[in-house]
Order: sequence, then C-alpha cells, then structure tokens
Amino acid sequence: MSVFARFSPRLQEAIVARLGWTSLRPVQEQAGEALLAGKNAVVLAPTAGGKTEASIFPTLSTLMDNPADGVGALYIAPIKALLNNQSERLGTYTDMVGLRRFVWHGDTPSADRQRFVREPAELLMTTPESLEVMLVSQRVDTDKLFRNLRIVIVDEIHALAGTDRGAHLLSVVERLARVSQHDLQRIGLSATVGNPADILTWLQGTSRRESMIVDPPKQPSKRQLLISHRPTLPEIARDAARVAKGIKSLFFCQTRSMTEAVAEHMRSAGTNVFVHHSAVSREERQTAEEKFNKGSDACIVCTSTLELGIDVGDLDRVLQAEAPDTVSSFLQRMGRTGRRAGQAANTSFFCETAEGVLQAIALIELARAGWVEDITPQDRCWPVLIHQLLAMSLASDGVTFEDAWEQLQRVPDFRGIRRAEAERLVAWMLRDKSLLLLDGRLLLGPKAERRYGRRNFMELYAVFSSPQTYTVETTNQQPLGTLNQGFVDRLVEGVSCFLLSGRPWAVLAIRHDDRRIIVEPAPRGRQPTWGGMLPQFLGERLCAKVRVILAADDVPQYLTPEAANALALQRAAMSAFTDPGRGTIEVAEGELRWWTFAGGRINHTLRYALGALHDQWKVIPDNFLIKIRGEGISQRDLLEAIEQIAEPEFWENERLWQDIADTLPAYRLSKFQPLMPAWVERESLASYLLDLEGAARWLTGRVPSRTPDLGVPLPASLHRSGSRRRLRLRPRPRHQAASAGSPPRPTFWPCATPSGARRSSASTSRRRCTRASCA
Repeated sequence: MSVFARFSPRLQEAIVARLGWTSLRPVQEQAGEALLAGKNAVVLAPTAGGKTEASIFPTLSTLMDNPADGVGALYIAPIKALLNNQSERLGTYTDMVGLRRFVWHGDTPSADRQRFVREPAELLMTTPESLEVMLVSQRVDTDKLFRNLRIVIVDEIHALAGTDRGAHLLSVVERLARVSQHDLQRIGLSATVGNPADILTWLQGTSRRESMIVDPPKQPSKRQLLISHRPTLPEIARDAARVAKGIKSLFFCQTRSMTEAVAEHMRSAGTNVFVHHSAVSREERQTAEEKFNKGSDACIVCTSTLELGIDVGDLDRVLQAEAPDTVSSFLQRMGRTGRRAGQAANTSFFCETAEGVLQAIALIELARAGWVEDITPQDRCWPVLIHQLLAMSLASDGVTFEDAWEQLQRVPDFRGIRRAEAERLVAWMLRDKSLLLLDGRLLLGPKAERRYGRRNFMELYAVFSSPQTYTVETTNQQPLGTLNQGFVDRLVEGVSCFLLSGRPWAVLAIRHDDRRIIVEPAPRGRQPTWGGMLPQFLGERLCAKVRVILAADDVPQYLTPEAANALALQRAAMSAFTDPGRGTIEVAEGELRWWTFAGGRINHTLRYALGALHDQWKVIPDNFLIKIRGEGISQRDLLEAIEQIAEPEFWENERLWQDIADTLPAYRLSKFQPLMPAWVERESLASYLLDLEGAARWLTGRVPSRTPDLGVPLPASLHRSGSRRRLRLRPRPRHQAASAGSPPRPTFWPCATPSGARRSSASTSRRRCTRASCA
C-alpha cells in the first residue's frame, strides 16, 4: 500500500482537491513510511524540497486517526520569523482537514495565549524559549495541555544542534516527555548537515522508538556559479546593482555594517533595495519581506537573518559579498533559488579581497565533493545546566536536587557531567546566593532574581542574551531599528551620523533613561562600526582546502578574469608555503610565520602550546598561520618548539593545560557566566577557544590517549607542586631559499579582526623560508 493511501481519507481528498497534487515527492514517500510507522527521524532535503509536507502530512493523519485532547503535535522553529512565515502555510494544511494550529512566541498577544490555554489547538507552533515560558508559568496547566502530546517537529535542526539553544530545546522536550503519556516521536528537518546519524541520536534523547534517516538520492540539478573580484565596496555594489536589475534577488553580506554600506551604494545606483538584519526593527523587516514578496524588481540586502527557510517568494538570484564561513551556509543560501521549473540554483560571489576569492572557491569545491560540516553534539553544556536549574527552581514551589538531577541526566547535552560535579555547582550557587535551599527544595536566589527577574523573569526564559540596545526612531516616533550599547557610547548629539536601514541618519538626541535615540534624515554619514568581540574561526577542512587550491594550477571556469588573476597572484605568492603535513615556516623581517592552514581553533590551541614553552614570545594566530615574534627568535628555536609540542605527552599533561586554561581571556560566552564558578567558566572558555584533540591530531598524526579535563582542577597539592616538565628537543631543520623576485606574500585576515574591516597590505619582506620543515 502506498504512503498516500495510508493517509486519513480526508487528508487524501484535501491534498488532491485543495492543493491539486497528483503525487508525493520521494522525500515525502520515504518520510511518510517512517513516520507512520512511529519512528523518530531526521529528514534531509534541499530548501523547498518538500520537508515540511514530509513531516506535517503524516502528523496530521495521525492526529485525525487518533484525536488528541490538548496539544497533539509541536512544530518548533529556531526563530520567530520562521514561525510567522510558516504559520499561513501550516494553517492551510490544518484548516483543510478540520484541525487547528496556534502560533505562540514573544509577540503573540496575551489574550490570544489565554484563549489557547483554555481551548488548545492540535498543532502548536513555537520556539524553545516560549515553551520554557509555558513550563514555568503559573497560568499554564502544562500537565493538562501536553499530556496527549505525541509528535515534536524541529525545523532547521542544524541551526540548533550542538549549540546552547539546542541544549535548551532538548531540556524542554525531555521535561515535556515526562508530562506526556506517550513516548514522544521526534522529527528533525534540515537541508544541510554532514552527520545526520549523530544529530538523530542527539534528538532521540530518552525516546525508545526506532529511528531512521530519511535522505533520498538527490537528483542532479543545474548550478550557476560566478566569482568576481573588485577592489572596493562601491565597485562591488555597482556590479551587484547591474546583476539585480529587473529581477528579485537576495544579497548576503557577512556583517551588518557591510549590509548598510552595500544597500546605500545600490540605492544610489537606482536599485529598489530593502535591508534585513537583526538590528533592523521587526516592522521594517516585515515590510521588506512583504514588499519584496509582491514585487518583481527588488533586492534585499541581508545578513544570515534570511539564510533559514523564510519564504520571500519566487527568487531569481542569490548574491554574496565575500564568502560565508561554512559550506552549510553557502548551500542554504544558494538553495533559496532554483525552485521554478527550468531554473538553476545560483550564487554570484562579489569579492573585495583575494582571500575572499580563495574562500569562495574552497566552499564551492567542498560542496561539489558532497562535503558539509559535521555538527558536534555537546555533552557538558554548563550554561544551559545552570539555566535549567534556575528555571526549575522558579517553577511551582522549587525543586529538590534529586528531582532536578533525575531530569537533567536525561538530556544528551548534560550526559558528560558527573553527579558530583553537578552537586559541586549547586553548592557554589547556594554560597553565591544564586539559589536558596528551603525545606530541601532549591529556590531562585536573590542574586539570580536581581539579574534575571526583570519583566516577569523574561530574561530567564532564553539561554541567549541580546546585547543592551537602544531603539532608533524618527522625530515622529517611527521605529527604525536598534543600536548596540558600544556603538551608542561613541555617538555625539548634533554631530554624529550613521547608517541604518540603508539610509543615513543624524543624531538629534540620545535618551539614556529609556534607551532611545532620536534621529532625522541626513546626508550620507559614516558606516557604523559593528563588530563582534569573539574571534571568528574558520574550520580546519575549509582552510586545508584553501591550501590545496593554492598548490594546484587549474583555474575554475566560474571565475571572472579579474578573479582568475587574483587567484594566480595568490598562487605565485604562496608557492613556497603550501606543503602538507605540519605546514611551512616563513622567515620574515621581525617575525616567523608558521603556515598551517589548520583553521582557527587549532591554530589558537597551538598558540597556547607554544606560549607555554616560551612565555616571552608573542604568538598571534589566525585561521591560516601563526605569527611568532620575540627578541632574537630564530628558525631553529621555532623548530625545536614544534618538536616539543609534537610529543604526545605534551597533550596529555593535565597540569600544563590547567595552567593554560587559567590564562584564557575572559570572553563573555553566555548570559549565565556571572553565575559560574571559576572552574566552570574556564572549561566553557576552553571548549570554545581550544581544540586539544584536533590540534594534537593535526600535529602528531594521532589523537592522544586522553586529553585533560579542564573542568575539574587537580588538588592544590598536585596542581602547583613541582616544575613543568620540559620535553626533549629533536630539531629537524630543513631550509630552502625563496626565489628572487617572488611576488609579495598575501596577508590572511586574522580571526580576531572585526568582520568587514579592510585587510592590511601584504608584507614584501621575506628573507628565506623553510619548506616542509615539520613534515
């Protein structure tokens, strides 16, 4: 019997009569087979490949055959915009079979929520944060609302797995699993993920159902790719404006500042432009989506806010300034096109730098080889563990540690945390007044209440924290968007100008009491200096592919002549520095450069390894190389240091890596960091900044038998006693002089440089290099 024939008769009739379908797609056939059999599943298909219907049709059929008292199915999306975008579509599907759907997120009116609690819809569309609100709220009877919950659908699961929000999602799902009378069926949807089996294992959690990956063979399809190179942003915007003329396009930029600048230049060229990024007001973003959807000659200049499956209508072209950081992002963005019959999925890269050209080529070639980044599930997610302790202590009349631990150990993201460690954390939080203990139950403490208790504890419901922002509005109170505190601090009333929503604005007044900035239209102003604080890491595989491209001699057909010339110059400049193995050393004036092409986290880890041996050296890593400076430092010194850190014992030295972890910079990674004891904060920082296993594998060719546990310090008697073991030296220097008249070495952008900044010019000083010195 076909899958379609197994659907409820009313659903079959609606699919044919209301939707006009004559058949199901392969992904819908395979998913329907698995889901109707009650299996957990991860469903993979390209953007617009029918994943939503593949999950929702079997879900509706199940709810029709076995009606639920209360919520029967959850559809969870990572962002509100995707919920809003999907609400009409899923509403059509529920209406056509006599069921209901309800959308609950932060913008849903309170009266509508109360009505839903009294009369629940069969399908609830929401976010992890809104689910937390329901579980904590005294006004929601979660036992009654979710006792018949059967199915949980997680859209864009690749955007959640392996992150704090993913840990939060699984924590909430496992709490719902205790409420429900059923073993929750879990369904993840994604267009791009490299390790679906791991994601399925993570999503399955405590469910005892069988599981299946639904990944039908992909039909070969046309791809139109182009990489161009222009030396300035105005030239890029001018070229993009010509391409975008008369069609509908999305122009992805890597930073909000570039988004604003590109939009201004394109608008000056006569293009109908909308701006879409996280600092633009919700009203402005919705207006952009609506007008764009109805138009036929327009471009939305955006950041990753439109990378997920938000439907902005029929799209002709995807444009990209520079290159995204991952193959997954590239495929997600390209997948927004090619949906019409006869249309090819396409992406046009507009690169301001030669490095951007190389990165774009690497992304394309990795995608053509069928490679996508793996998502690494975590099992020691301390920030969300703290968050869940606070949330459970806030609900009802608190929670005993036994009940909390019984719930927490069900979550895959906490399974690496031992009970003794959790007890130690709770003891710290009690001393720190983040928690209180009353009659054996953990309650929210005064420190946590002061920090997260504003607006009825809204700050506690989400595991991520938006930065302190100021609302930007015109003199007639029209909202334009928001600015971060750090940027606002540099503004001067009556003097400063900035770009927002693609237009220049002059600052009239800054009102700190209610965090508002009053502006009026102004002549073109300077672009705002948006910037992140954390280093931005490229992956090892992507950086290694850049090395392979530099060492090759073929020229991809999708390069313009200018981009091909940029590639040729980079290859000539880097010809002496692309050996595989342990990389190549360049000896330049005032510094040594170790070209590893190992990626940001590995290079960052190697930096601390070298610094542990020579604390007088200044070691500066980026995604492709490590610069080493020091008084009188020689090539032999670096070779000896590399030999030392290449010893497997170096990576198993518990005390040494504990000392290194103590010196990590105090980046703010989580809103719950102020509640962390030092040992938890150190481990969280180390897990972001360091990759001990990856660095050891890259350097030694094997994974160490064990890597230090940076979360649990050794006893003080062992931690500080004795001196550091100095590993034996076995230098193997090899030399080769650089050819005379070789072109200047290109400068790869350090990972800690704010996105969108201009690269420094390449240094031309090079005395000699060491080829394959560490191979």
